[in-house]
Amino acid sequence: MSAIPRITIAEAGRHAGETVELAGWLYNLRKSGKIIFPQVRDGSGIMQCVCVKAQVDEALFETLKNLTQESSLLIRGSIRAEPRAPGGYELDVTGAEVVQRVPEERPYPITPKEHGTEFLFDHRHLHLRSRRQHAILRVRHEVIKAIRDYFDSNGFTLVDCPIFTPAACEGTTTLFEVDYFEDEKVFLTQSGQLYNEATAMAFGKTYCFGPTFRAEKSKTRRHLTEFWMVEPEMAYATLDDVKRVSEELICFLVSRVLENRQAELTVLERDIAKLEAVKAPFPRISYDEAVETLRKKGSEIEWGGDFGGTDETLLSEDYDRPVMVDRFPSQIKAFYFEPDPERPELALGVDVIASEGYGEIVGGGQRIYSLELLEQRLREHNLPAEAFEWYLDLRRFGGVPHAGFGMGVERAVAWLCGLDHIRETIAFPRMLYRTRP
Repeated sequence: MSAIPRITIAEAGRHAGETVELAGWLYNLRKSGKIIFPQVRDGSGIMQCVCVKAQVDEALFETLKNLTQESSLLIRGSIRAEPRAPGGYELDVTGAEVVQRVPEERPYPITPKEHGTEFLFDHRHLHLRSRRQHAILRVRHEVIKAIRDYFDSNGFTLVDCPIFTPAACEGTTTLFEVDYFEDEKVFLTQSGQLYNEATAMAFGKTYCFGPTFRAEKSKTRRHLTEFWMVEPEMAYATLDDVKRVSEELICFLVSRVLENRQAELTVLERDIAKLEAVKAPFPRISYDEAVETLRKKGSEIEWGGDFGGTDETLLSEDYDRPVMVDRFPSQIKAFYFEPDPERPELALGVDVIASEGYGEIVGGGQRIYSLELLEQRLREHNLPAEAFEWYLDLRRFGGVPHAGFGMGVERAVAWLCGLDHIRETIAFPRMLYRTRP
């Protein structure tokens, strides 16, 4: 047995005509008299196997014939091309060993029948094995790899930022408070941005990439309480640099997913044409223009208000690619945004709103670099100056115009996959009423 090479299903095409071993789980089983068709999955793909009773040991045939869903097994046989089979190859079975047989008295709980959403997410640890969820997380993997490849090949240095933070970044109302040592209170990070500004002053162009937390009591299809965000920051940069880099990044992600994840997009029944339309340049409009458009479309938004999910959907209806909206009122943006020199009531910030109603996927802009103005903003937002002394130092010692943005991975994946809800984009979602499994 040791002489038989063990391969992954993804490698099958390189082993046509050879006898190999697969290590996996029984995904499905069809029976047709004296022939059975076990479908085996191994994480890299699904292989249809063909077991003919006359060509194998009778005990082996009976074992496979009665095998239960998701039982684990080693299965051996020869690979041959079969265009009608999933993946284009089949395995003619010559031997197998069952590693663990799922007992019939307690069968695998997720069956081909319809299950409710709550049931599936209660069993998320098993639900991940389904073809659809597998495809989504493969796309997520591609997106994360592409994000790193884009920044790594464009002169950015990855610098990790802390998850425990002493102060708010995006507003004090959405903080998760944590007991630290000796009665000290800290918070789970809302963003790595403030620390990113420090690393950008050291390295020029940096990015951080990790989990972030928002204590928003929101139950919308676009929100999680724990999500992953990539945040680049650039010294000697402006709002225009944010627009350019975010546009390049989004186009790069779309291109990579289309190039490498066609099979997964097919499983998800994604309309490829809508992704193929995502090319630079993206349309650019001002907040003023966006409000005017929304009012004409029936929105009740008033100037000075932030966009809700419906507003973002209405804006995206007019475009076949993401739209950039810039210069929001300073009053609805975080304390660190540089004001527009021509209209100080506006912030030099931009939101990139995805097409097809998926909402904001990028938010960012230019940061305040005047020490006096930043101190004033901290007072206006009732933020403790002592907690931000280190942040103020960045303006005291070599302050320069700088800018950056954040992109939430889950929203980007939901858009690229065409999903109805963001909860499918992460293996174990954390939402307002879900912390298990």
